[in-house]
Amino acid sequence: MTDSKKVPRRIAQTVLGSLKGGVVPRIGLPYIAVGRKNEIEALLRDVEVISDGGASFRFIVGRYGSGKSFLLQTIRNYAMDKGFIVADADLSPERRLRGAQGQGLATYRELIGNLSTKTKPEGGALTLVLDRWINNVQSEAVAETGLFPGDPALAAATDKKIFAVTSSVSEMVHGFDFARLLSAYYHAYLAGDDDTKSKVIRWFRGEYTTKSEAREALGVNMIITDDDWYDYLKLFATFFRLAGYTGMMVMVDELVNLYKIPNAVTRQYNYEKLLTIYNDALQGKAKYIGFIMGVTPQALEDRRRGIYSYEALSSRLSEGRFSRPGARDLLAPVIRLDPLTAEEMLVLCEKLAEMHADLYGYPRALTTEDLVVFIKKEYGRIGADQNITPREVIRDFIEILDIIYQNPKMTVASLLESDGFEFAKSEAVSDNAAEGFLEFTV
Repeated sequence: MTDSKKVPRRIAQTVLGSLKGGVVPRIGLPYIAVGRKNEIEALLRDVEVISDGGASFRFIVGRYGSGKSFLLQTIRNYAMDKGFIVADADLSPERRLRGAQGQGLATYRELIGNLSTKTKPEGGALTLVLDRWINNVQSEAVAETGLFPGDPALAAATDKKIFAVTSSVSEMVHGFDFARLLSAYYHAYLAGDDDTKSKVIRWFRGEYTTKSEAREALGVNMIITDDDWYDYLKLFATFFRLAGYTGMMVMVDELVNLYKIPNAVTRQYNYEKLLTIYNDALQGKAKYIGFIMGVTPQALEDRRRGIYSYEALSSRLSEGRFSRPGARDLLAPVIRLDPLTAEEMLVLCEKLAEMHADLYGYPRALTTEDLVVFIKKEYGRIGADQNITPREVIRDFIEILDIIYQNPKMTVASLLESDGFEFAKSEAVSDNAAEGFLEFTV
């Protein structure tokens, strides 16, 4: 690896630490991306559709550790680079799409709290977006009128442009109060009224629990609730576009938590909300917004408890007769992640070995032959052809890198032959296949 391609130390530390801990890093993904080319291209087409005023909805289906979260983060970073605002959340027992105790609203709060832009990728970007919108409108008014700040005529011109945005939003469901609050934020911004600004932000975040509380604070008779929070995501998407962004991408992972809901009626209510979002996206009822949701195969396909237990979703999402591993229809709403090949994992290990050596300042000790031996060993586990995941392989490999760095006299071969790394060869991975892989990679 040349100096121009070296990974910055802060990013390398984050990437290696996250992967060893079994989580996907939020930064540095382009340095380690392998495989998933077709899936990424399919999702990037959705990004173009959204930027043209459309909407999209996708399920990313894969087992734990198969790369769902990695793919979501890759698209997240790409979308922000293209001027999108991205909101992401993981579902949990406390965060669902609907719930008797406000679990749907809790998901909305998580999404709005995690609003991210290219300049604020760590989340919490709502205030930044609103302030940027006002500054841009003022700058446009100055450019169009030639007036100077402080001139009453300039204030009137800015008001007119603000009104054009709020009027467009007010025509949507719940848009009137949403527009009133945008206007209230604008006037509080001009007056330097930080108290009112913070109250408006609280309302947008869904933090008012009663209508009387919201009425007393802001003079509006509406609050965001468990039933209508999705309507406000659509409002935000339209507003963000009017505010100068390309669109909004919403990413929800761990849909397996809907599958785990013990009460059948509650599960069905959640699947009903899922159907509403899906229909809106595909029927053109939503604009400038895309949804990507991560789910395990069982949580999708189980006819008793999974998403396919809801007939309206099952009939829309079930694969046709011709899709199969290696020949998936990536234009369909459901994208299934096939396992990464041994060759792709070898490339990834090469990248990680280079990154590790650069981070800790030592000449890379592992040869390509060492990496091949490691990959063969991992893919030689019993059932590896069906069950091995990138997460397992990566964690094992980074552990080897760390151990050899700290114990220079040790070798990959000695580690792999130890009890900790000794795995029985799978009957599904024949010696001939292993030899073929070795020949191909070396």
